[in-house]
Amino acid sequence: MGRHVSHEHLVAGLASALRAGALTADAVALEARKAAEADEVAAPVVPAEPERTNVTSLTERRLAQLPPDTRPLPSVAAYDQLLRVRQSADRPAIQGEMP
Repeated sequence: MGRHVSHEHLVAGLASALRAGALTADAVALEARKAAEADEVAAPVVPAEPERTNVTSLTERRLAQLPPDTRPLPSVAAYDQLLRVRQSADRPAIQGEMP
């Protein structure tokens, strides 16, 4: 909890939880977050200037640097053979017919 909440808010959360008689980590975390939210409401909110960064799409970058793909599209025709083998294996045998 100390990694995510300031020390002052954590101490306030501990104190509030002890006063309430709640001795669990969840209660301390809840009270610490309440203290942090109360400080945020009291402090004036100054809109910060957004950082200007160049975000480049990885796909666009790859497409710009790679040569065009001239390979043929893959075929699934070989899998049709598997379907025919399975259909004949699933068919019930008729009397007098050789498998």
